[in-house]
Amino acid sequence: MKRLWSGAALAAWALGLAAGTSQAAEGWSTVAETPYVVKVRPRPGTQAKDVWAEGELAASAADVQAVLRDVDAYRHWMPYVKESRLLKELPDEGQLTYTRLDLPVVSARDYISNVVLESKVAEDGSGVFAQRWQAEPDALPQRRGTVRLRLNEGSWHVEPRGEEKSHAVYRFTVDPAGSIPGFLARMGQKDAVEDTFRAVEKRARQHAESRRREAY
Repeated sequence: MKRLWSGAALAAWALGLAAGTSQAAEGWSTVAETPYVVKVRPRPGTQAKDVWAEGELAASAADVQAVLRDVDAYRHWMPYVKESRLLKELPDEGQLTYTRLDLPVVSARDYISNVVLESKVAEDGSGVFAQRWQAEPDALPQRRGTVRLRLNEGSWHVEPRGEEKSHAVYRFTVDPAGSIPGFLARMGQKDAVEDTFRAVEKRARQHAESRRREAY
């Protein structure tokens, strides 16, 4: 199985979070139930939290896949992203990507991700989009005035749910590095995840509209 790391975890730092499975058995705490379910738990030995978020998107899985794979465009629509670019294509449709985050109150953060595509939606709309990412912090020299994130991992899993609808599971773990105000970490557990879902949905709907215009 390939592993894929998409710049989509970007807003993740603002929360310093990640992902998991059984809430009761594994110490998950539910911090939101609407409009998206968000669960968090501490990652032992780090400042990070595991985050599991899921919910319905009013956009097709194919369009969600298209926008999450377009890393170069993240800076135009993804929350907190100041810079984003594809560094190089990797085997089996993998990607090495760079993302820089402009965050409130604290210093800028950046990260390099090794993104692996596990499965994708076919042209006829069937199938599941699944990708995972993992930090490659030493792939580029560190920038002055920017904190490099060394723990940043996660995944997207997006399934079709009818016409122009999909179900998304967004999981990630990010150690924000350095001193993080408590209010910012608490905000991230709910608000930053919701902002990311809404941004992905909006961009995917715009992508669908562009496709329709081109078809005519």
